[in-house]
Amino acid sequence: MNKSFKPGQPWLDTDGNRIQAHGGSVIYIDGIYYWYGENKEKTDGENGIWHWGVKCYSSKDLYNWKDEGIIISPEVDDETSSLHPSACMDRPHIIYNQRTKKYVCWLKIMNGFNEQTETVLTADNILGPYTKVKEGLRPLGMSAGDFDLAVAPDGKAYYYFERVHSETICADLTDDYTDVTGYYSTHFPRVQPPYVREATAHFYRKGKHYLLTSGTTGYLPNPSEVAIADTWHGPYTVQGNPHIDDTSKTSFHSQISSVLKVEGKKDLYIACADRWLPNEMHREYDTYAEMFDLIYQGRENEFDFSRMGETPVQNTSIADYVWLPIRFEGERAYIDWHDEWSLDDFE
Repeated sequence: MNKSFKPGQPWLDTDGNRIQAHGGSVIYIDGIYYWYGENKEKTDGENGIWHWGVKCYSSKDLYNWKDEGIIISPEVDDETSSLHPSACMDRPHIIYNQRTKKYVCWLKIMNGFNEQTETVLTADNILGPYTKVKEGLRPLGMSAGDFDLAVAPDGKAYYYFERVHSETICADLTDDYTDVTGYYSTHFPRVQPPYVREATAHFYRKGKHYLLTSGTTGYLPNPSEVAIADTWHGPYTVQGNPHIDDTSKTSFHSQISSVLKVEGKKDLYIACADRWLPNEMHREYDTYAEMFDLIYQGRENEFDFSRMGETPVQNTSIADYVWLPIRFEGERAYIDWHDEWSLDDFE
């Protein structure tokens, strides 16, 4: 039995298997936490399998997780499906619609470097079965990348996403949460990767809206950024990198996927992150930031790619998790490293 969090160490479920809930989130329902995400158990980086559906786990203490199985299955017989194992399906997010009594799941589908769409599914139960209601959705006519979904106390829902590869968008969702209304705001315009913000994670604390984002470097980690606003649509003020003691500029070699407010705790928020490439922690952010800069300037011939070492096989089946508490000084948010920590450390 686990009695604490050990960031960056292999995290096993109650059956003794690696937890496969990457790029995911945690939702709290009737006294039980459900952690869901990309199932990478078959993704060895060589067999062409990007995902094996969406998996879900349940827990009452956040330390020990029971495998509840695959809640959105891969569609292995349809190579044109966004759920085919070779399709680049990322970052499932599920929210509950109190009005329709439906769980609504959005999936990001990468169809190419600059073309990304969404698949939307609904279910009557968090564990499914889920039914596709939209596929190939281009919200607001945009190529939509990494995202988060959030629901306000009044039931209105919002969709924060990376407009590939330029800026962050906050868009209002329709009443059934399966599309956007057309109303949106724009934030954090950046010239190009790796500076464009992605992996947006929203949370609300003491009247303030927070957005945690990463830079755009694929599975290679980079500095995070936190921004704060008074309203859902901002304007957002950038506070900077919350990992102030991270000299590697890699967010402790991880990428935040979501933020969890712990039930029963006065002010405990957990930044839930993936360590996608645990065997590549020797790589330096400044080196591949330079590489990206030259590539986007059309000067890639000036970069010595041998500095990157061998191209990593992206075996994300062995990706780990880095869950860390968020520390607040007034309104400012910080994330410190802990080799081990417990919920008991907090009120």
